[in-house]
Amino acid sequence: MQTAHEELPKPVLIGRSSSHFTRVTRIFAAEMRIDYSFRVVRDLMSSAPEDYGGNPALRIPTLQTPRGIWFGALNICRELWRQSSHRPRVVWPEDLDEPLLANAQELVLQAMATEVTLIMSKAAGVNDTNAHHAKMRKGLVNMMSWLEENARPALAALPPHRDLSYLEVTLFCLVTHLEFRDVLPTAPYSELNKFCQQFATRASIGETPFRFDT
Repeated sequence: MQTAHEELPKPVLIGRSSSHFTRVTRIFAAEMRIDYSFRVVRDLMSSAPEDYGGNPALRIPTLQTPRGIWFGALNICRELWRQSSHRPRVVWPEDLDEPLLANAQELVLQAMATEVTLIMSKAAGVNDTNAHHAKMRKGLVNMMSWLEENARPALAALPPHRDLSYLEVTLFCLVTHLEFRDVLPTAPYSELNKFCQQFATRASIGETPFRFDT
């Protein structure tokens, strides 16, 4: 039995340093000041749930804690917030009760998921002329155009007395990941790039760069 003075084991985050969904959780961990161990998923073509920390969806990230296992970025970020001793003021997706903000969050997450599908399809040898692949890419371009047009008013509509929002973290990870993985050039998106430059001044961003795990 664990005594009161014994420390609980550190949470274990399972993912990849090149993953935007994983980076979302790493930014939150840094912002929440949560120490954790990081386990890299080496083979994303693996069909074994244990390689993904027990996630039956065969996806990353996963967080293993003394309370149990958490699947997915949003679940993980909520648990990191609950574990935080200083509990910063976070704006969560359910707090976005106006169409502009709610749609912005929805499209950011849809774009992130679409990007993953495009990357994995390419790795599997799917041809760019495949009709479904072409539709996904068109959808991604449409979503990025919408976000470029609406980013400024959406971000301005966020509650001013916040320390962080899930929308800002996911938007930053999406835009910077597109360029990192050479999925879509981001130079045309001036408003989104301006936001990323400002958001990148946070210490948590410098602590969690995208890179390919070796």
